[in-house]
Amino acid sequence: MKISFPIMGNSYVAFKQLIEDIGHEPVLAPMPSSRTMTLGTMYSPEFACIPFKILMGTYLEAIEKGAELIITSGGHGPCRAGYYGILHQKIIRDLGYSTKIMVFDSFTRTMGDFISKIHWLLTKGKTSWWQFYKAFKLGWEKLVALDEIEILSHHVRPLEINKGETTKVYHQCLEIMDQARTRERIREAKEACFQLLNNIPQDKSRRPLKIGIVGEIYVLIEPFANLDIQATLGEMGVFTERGTHLSNWTKENTKMTHHEEEVIKAARPYLRQMIGGHGINSVGETVLFSRRGFDGVIQLAPFSCIPEIVAKGILPQVSRDTGIPVLTVFLDEQTGKAGLQTRLEAFVDLLKQRQEKRLGGAVS
Repeated sequence: MKISFPIMGNSYVAFKQLIEDIGHEPVLAPMPSSRTMTLGTMYSPEFACIPFKILMGTYLEAIEKGAELIITSGGHGPCRAGYYGILHQKIIRDLGYSTKIMVFDSFTRTMGDFISKIHWLLTKGKTSWWQFYKAFKLGWEKLVALDEIEILSHHVRPLEINKGETTKVYHQCLEIMDQARTRERIREAKEACFQLLNNIPQDKSRRPLKIGIVGEIYVLIEPFANLDIQATLGEMGVFTERGTHLSNWTKENTKMTHHEEEVIKAARPYLRQMIGGHGINSVGETVLFSRRGFDGVIQLAPFSCIPEIVAKGILPQVSRDTGIPVLTVFLDEQTGKAGLQTRLEAFVDLLKQRQEKRLGGAVS
């Protein structure tokens, strides 16, 4: 069966292998582009958020390449993401396509349904549960390695001497990881990528500003959705770190780690209940970034996203209490890279002035 899936950051490299290893043909949609956005906007409800529209465009491009089934994740709580799969399926059907969408909700909340869907996929692919176990372990190892490589790229980029070199090497690393098929090869590929990134000429005497990135998970992870904000800031000489990567999100949702408990505890003085999406994470992560001495926080939010609107209303108080400046950026199909860059430059200038004032005070 020809199976596709959403493009979300670098995770496509791992998902492509997993689908192949369980006996199906992966259909990789083109990387999100202006055409993806045009298609998604054309066939989505006007007030749908930008993740919905990009996914809509991605699905239509995957269908053009022959996808018979699209696997995606669900959501829960007062966030529209829980209905994305149903609505995408309805739009695809109304357009006359027979492609099905299979939604995987949280394993801990819908264990029976989750296992039943895996069983169906394995039966269709003539794959045993033991083969699935081995394929999943490989895919997981690759996903974690991809996140570690991306994190390292964000550490190196603010120190690079030749602007743009880190981004070029990072894309080379994605190709290297894509070629690695076995556990041994994945580990070798990861080490090779670490070496390539660490060998980039760097000026380690720099003391870059540190900015934390919080917000809704899709716009945090997918560079096309956030106009490649981390690379942009990195090339401006800013060290960035974001609250969510797909591997740590998966760990939280399968109870492999308990970092989210720390995030929720940090948010508690300002927000005492879950509000859907990653709204509470935006508040809690901002508090945690301030405790770690970051110079500022940027909140990324899809236009009209209710959880992030609630968080935005709370963050000014968090900023006053902790002293950390917060910039909120709402993203939709009208957001332009030049406009965003101007706002980022102004925010970075503000943080630099604060840093110089602080350092000047410390010297005097």
